[in-house]
Amino acid sequence: MNKSELIDALSKRESITERQSTDVVNLIFSGFNNELVQGNRIEIRGFGSFVVREYGSYTGRNPKTGGTIKVAPKKLPFFKVGKELKERVNGQE
Repeated sequence: MNKSELIDALSKRESITERQSTDVVNLIFSGFNNELVQGNRIEIRGFGSFVVREYGSYTGRNPKTGGTIKVAPKKLPFFKVGKELKERVNGQE
C-alpha cells in the first residue's frame, strides 16, 4: 500500500472527503518526520517502533576506482517490528 492508497482507504472507511484524509495522513507523517529529525523514538503498540541509529565514520572502498574513502558519520531511521505484528505475519495469532 502506498500513500495515495492509504488516503483513499481512509476516506472510504471513515466517510470523509479525500482532502480531509490527505490532511490526516500528511499530519501523521509530518509528526513522525519531526520526531525522528529531533532524534526521538516513535512507538506504536502492536505495530513497532521507529528510532534513529547513529553510525560512526569508517574507511570504505569506492567500487568504481577501488580506492579507499572516508565515510562521514551518519544517522539513519530504523524500524523494529513489534511482537504482535511479527506473530500475525507469521500466522501465530
